[in-house]
Amino acid sequence: MALNYVWLAFFLIAFVVALFKSLILGDIAIFGNVLNGMLGSAKTGAEISLGLIGVMTLWLGIMRVGEKAGMISIFAKAVNPFFSKLFPQVPPGHPAMGSMMMNFSANMLGLDNAATPMGLKAMKELQEINKEPEVASNPMIMFLVLNTAGVTIIPTSVIALRLANGAANPADIFIPTLIATFVAFVTGMITVSFYQRINLFKLPVLVFLGGFLCLMGGLYFWISHMPPSEIGVRTASLGGGVIFAIIVTFLVAGLVQKINVYDAFIDGAKEGFQVAVRIIPYLIAILVAISAFRVTGCMDYMVNAIGGLFAWLGFNTDFVPALPVALMKPLSGGGARGLMVDVLTNYGADSFQGRLASVIQGTTETTFYVLAVYFGSVNIKKTRHALACGLIADFAGILAAIILAYIFFH
Repeated sequence: MALNYVWLAFFLIAFVVALFKSLILGDIAIFGNVLNGMLGSAKTGAEISLGLIGVMTLWLGIMRVGEKAGMISIFAKAVNPFFSKLFPQVPPGHPAMGSMMMNFSANMLGLDNAATPMGLKAMKELQEINKEPEVASNPMIMFLVLNTAGVTIIPTSVIALRLANGAANPADIFIPTLIATFVAFVTGMITVSFYQRINLFKLPVLVFLGGFLCLMGGLYFWISHMPPSEIGVRTASLGGGVIFAIIVTFLVAGLVQKINVYDAFIDGAKEGFQVAVRIIPYLIAILVAISAFRVTGCMDYMVNAIGGLFAWLGFNTDFVPALPVALMKPLSGGGARGLMVDVLTNYGADSFQGRLASVIQGTTETTFYVLAVYFGSVNIKKTRHALACGLIADFAGILAAIILAYIFFH
């Protein structure tokens, strides 16, 4: 129900603001602009969904090969000691465990195109063990909140954008981004565990967190020895190499198991097409609402209000120009990326504001988009505490990004 109220609020607030601008401020073009923005967003939503057809077809085809070859089961068993503590209602070794692990891995490597199909596959498998098909189950909520926490070890796209905008060291945001995304991930885990009464003080969870910290340290050591101009290329190559290796492993495993890998791929690919079409109405619904909220200037009012409050309290307000990126990121990844580039252009890639905007962009995920698409793919109507927990994790990540930017760059 939370998503329902938020969706309605976007429209109602936007209408009131547009009415005020039209009648009081004399902005006679405002309603036309809002309508054009909504129609444009509806078109964008359809284009995004249709654009996913190729990616979904590819990845769900590969996933079906991996499933029949037994590789997904192997992945599930590998992560079971940790995942069984976070997802106690999922049977040990269930295929959803492997799909979720692959989704998290793709997100960590910054490979959004690979992560989404794997995540939708995981949602379908979680729905198969959901006792109330229209209500989000506890495992679904935990999975989506950890997904929206944006665990990105290598912010490849952000580094590339900084390089394109003339940053002296495009990867200087690597460590603060890594720490901030870790804060968001842990906050999401703790918040959902509180709602679902899951005890996190268990050895597998603590070992995972310790291992993750060691991995962050190793990646920092690796990147710190690279020339700045090569960081984006090499990190992108690492991510692509890992995913391609997984594809080849699945195909070879299918060959060893003597299954018809081509037929298995086609079987899964058909499912990918159906899923991509099914999410169209959900994606359009959320993008149209966000467009109305943004075009009427509500986002600008929020930023100005926050800046005014902190100035009144006597705090440094150098972070305010980067706030639009923070406010837009849970709503639209493309919109946040555009706002980040705007900050880099106006303030400079090596400015405090430019670096902060970069850290924020690499920290959080598009919460509303993810909830709409993932829940929509399995026809979930009641999302329970998913939105609240996702936004709490986003807030923690953004707050950590601002604090870390002041520590590292101010």
